[in-house]
Amino acid sequence: MNKTSSPRQLGLITVIALVAGGMIGSGIFTLPSALAQFGGISILGWVVAAIGAMVLAHMMGRLSKVIPESGGSYAYTKRAFGDFPAFLVAWGFWLSLWSTNVAIALTFTGYLSVFFPEIGQSNYLSPLISLVVIWTLTAINSQSIRTGGNLQVLTTALKVIPVLVVAVGGIFFFNPDHFVPFNLSGTSSAQAVLGASVLCFYAFLGIEAATIPADNIKNPEKNISKGTLIGVGLVVFLYMFSSISLFGVLPPGEVASSLAPLSDAATKIFGGGAKYWVAAGACISTFGALNGWILIQGQIAQSMAKDGLLPKALAFKNKNNSPSTGIIVSSVFVTILLILNMTKGFASLYSFMVLLSTITSLFFYLSAALVYTYFSYGEKLGFTWTFKSKIISLLGLGFSIWVFFGSGTEAIIWGTVGMLLGVPVYIYNKKQRK
Repeated sequence: MNKTSSPRQLGLITVIALVAGGMIGSGIFTLPSALAQFGGISILGWVVAAIGAMVLAHMMGRLSKVIPESGGSYAYTKRAFGDFPAFLVAWGFWLSLWSTNVAIALTFTGYLSVFFPEIGQSNYLSPLISLVVIWTLTAINSQSIRTGGNLQVLTTALKVIPVLVVAVGGIFFFNPDHFVPFNLSGTSSAQAVLGASVLCFYAFLGIEAATIPADNIKNPEKNISKGTLIGVGLVVFLYMFSSISLFGVLPPGEVASSLAPLSDAATKIFGGGAKYWVAAGACISTFGALNGWILIQGQIAQSMAKDGLLPKALAFKNKNNSPSTGIIVSSVFVTILLILNMTKGFASLYSFMVLLSTITSLFFYLSAALVYTYFSYGEKLGFTWTFKSKIISLLGLGFSIWVFFGSGTEAIIWGTVGMLLGVPVYIYNKKQRK
């Protein structure tokens, strides 16, 4: 009998759950309200975002086969371009996780207020409950990575059910007149598709979820690539199907003014009590997404610390192979970020966190596209510069740049400032290594 258990505890099903569960967070429940300003043309935004997501998923899956190491784009960038570019990529991603986890926790408490209205009546009660949820999941993932992985599988299965029920039910209430006129934005079709696709891509953040904990995944050369493509494919189908169905059930004006469009659609289809089970589904969805990202935040910190780019203490793994120190320290920063912004009020606080997390995480995707192109063009590590790789490189780089500049000036400024804050951290740790 083996006396030591294998550190690779996560199988293909858990990999799919990490990808799909990380992507299906709050976006599916809130994004339709933001897309309603564009009208039916927002469906083309979903198509563009879906193509971009699948291309990036293919790139990351291909890279994971030849570099099956924890850290995802951080590990790939380090192999291709060296320590400093890799540090900036990982730093931006780590930074994005702090604000992402704040936003997801706030969404959880927002939907919880459907059952407990007093939560929404205080600027402080919602952040406090968010902190309780964050630290509960921090404790679970700090004990054992397998426990966190099993929880991810369960919550991913549960969160899909209410979305699918509303999407299928919407077929019987579908009104094609809601798609006329097709473009409601008052801008050109190209501008409308750009704006919609950037918003839609926010809902696809999480493509990289399976590439981060590679050291803990069984047969990573096969399971990361396969799990990423399957997970992204499932999410693309769910997003497209539910969005088309939702816009067919509710007119654009009603969707735009709704705080919970899926709940409103469920009420129209199934009656007044439906809003409660949709809210329950949203709570499960956000709880599962938060669990996945708390697991990931420790992995990225551990990968950087292992290479001497963050303090050595963050490289620690406990007896259950969980990067517990990285998880806990990351949650401390999440807590500080939440406390410092508690006075903003729910809506403005959530918007700020989404803005910050999206632009900083874009560096992670752009770097993966650059590394894929670099290896393909140089025909290194088994990559080849074929017609297929040229098209994939062009699509991956083009889409990353499209989303980056489509995010707007304010987001780019905040993201750049956040990235620059990491430079002194890198210099300090480099001196410590010497």
